[in-house]
Amino acid sequence: MGKPLGNVFGQSQDNYVYLPVQSWMKLYGRNNSLSINIQARAPELMAQTREEARVLMRARRHLGPNETDNFGMIAADSLMDLWKNLTGTLASGMVGLVSIFLVIGGVVIMNVMLASVTERTREIGIRKSLGARRSDILMQFMVESTVMALVGGAIGVLVAWLLAVVVRNTTPVPMAVPLLAVLASIGISSAVGMFFGVYPARKAARLDPIEALRYEA
Repeated sequence: MGKPLGNVFGQSQDNYVYLPVQSWMKLYGRNNSLSINIQARAPELMAQTREEARVLMRARRHLGPNETDNFGMIAADSLMDLWKNLTGTLASGMVGLVSIFLVIGGVVIMNVMLASVTERTREIGIRKSLGARRSDILMQFMVESTVMALVGGAIGVLVAWLLAVVVRNTTPVPMAVPLLAVLASIGISSAVGMFFGVYPARKAARLDPIEALRYEA
C-alpha cells in the first residue's frame, strides 16, 4: 500500500512504504482510508484495467447495480487533466496581468520620450536647420522608444529564464523557456515601444525649427 501521487509528481520515494492490505488492517484498523496502486499491463489496457478495478471494488463493498460508487479512482489521465486545468487557469490570469503591465510600461516609455523631446528641443531645432526632415526626426524618436522597450523586454526574458532555472533545479515542477516565447516576448515589447513612441515622435517632428532654436531649458 502507498501513495502513488509521490511517484507522479517526482517526489522522493524514501518517504513511502508498501505493505500488504491485511497488515495495514491489523496495524491501523479497518476505518482508516487507504489508497490502492494498480498498474495496467500496457497503455492500451488502461481503460479495461480501470473498469475491472471498479467492478472489484463495487463487489468488495457489496454495492447494488443502482447504487453509486462510494470510492474514488484517480488515473494518470485525470491527474494530467487536473494539471492542465491548473496551469491553463494560471496562464489565463497571467495574460491579463501581463497586458496591464504592458500598458503601464508603454505609458512610462511615452512619458520618458515626451520629457526627452522637451529636453532636446534645441537639438531638434539645430537638426532641422541643418536640413533634417520631419521623417528623419520622427524615425529618430521612434527608434529610440523601440530600442528602449526592446532592452526592457530582453531584461525581462533574462529574469524569467533565471527564475525558470531556479525553479527547475530546486523543485519537481518542470520549467522551460521556449525560443518561440522569447522571440514573441521581444517582438511584443518592441511593438509596445513603437506604438507608444508615435505621439512623442510626431510632437518632435512638428516642432518649428525657429521656435526650437529659441527654446532655453
